[in-house]
Amino acid sequence: MTCKPYRHMTVQSINMSNRIFIIMTLHEVVLKVTKDDFFVNLSRRFPSAKIFVWCNKQTDVIEVTVKDPEEYALIVDEIRANGFSDIFEESSDNQSLYLMVHGCHCMMQDTIIRKIGTLDLLNVFPNMVEKGWIYHRLIVFKHEDLEELLNRFEKWGWAYQILRKVAFDGFIASSLTLTADALFSGLTEKQIDAMVTAFRHGYYNLPRNADIQTIAEKEKIPRTTFQEHLKKAENKVVKGLVPYIQLFSRASPVKRRSLKVK
Repeated sequence: MTCKPYRHMTVQSINMSNRIFIIMTLHEVVLKVTKDDFFVNLSRRFPSAKIFVWCNKQTDVIEVTVKDPEEYALIVDEIRANGFSDIFEESSDNQSLYLMVHGCHCMMQDTIIRKIGTLDLLNVFPNMVEKGWIYHRLIVFKHEDLEELLNRFEKWGWAYQILRKVAFDGFIASSLTLTADALFSGLTEKQIDAMVTAFRHGYYNLPRNADIQTIAEKEKIPRTTFQEHLKKAENKVVKGLVPYIQLFSRASPVKRRSLKVK
């Protein structure tokens, strides 16, 4: 085994049974940026709003959650009036708004996504906008490319702050496209336990091996309590999956086949 330092990146070459495996030490960087941008300015005017954006470079999925009901209708009107009129799918519950929009905001505007195309950096969606800041999660393959991005921020006059920089210990093939924190960070311990317990008892088998009443009796917990935790967990997980399902549904059959792991 040989180790070769590459500035802030370590490359290891391992020969196993005449096969060469290259292992690089990557970094995960979470930063926030503020600049003149429609969503940034919208979040400044409506501080109770959180805006999440997923993108496949052709279609945007935009989720807006609003704590103040009085701001909700105003935000929807502004989105429609500022270049997002081509909405072909919408769902709403008067507190959360999901939009699918023809066209890609991050490629049409002066954004990080458009700027890092030539750099060894990977943006992990969703991007979140809140109180005048855009939050990005980046996987850094080369430290000098992160330095170049920060230099560009200063050149453009963008204010930024690095919130976290750690070694990335995920799996490139899966966790970069659908992250665990995107799905599970909103779950409580009791909700996680309820979902895992239901799975362990065969609740998600087809046909089911047990119903909620049976599981609650075996676990010696009130049925209504178990059901409440389980339903809340399921709702949060499905809500986290929907944007990715929507983007996948808009991909062509050829593109879908290319995403399969063979």
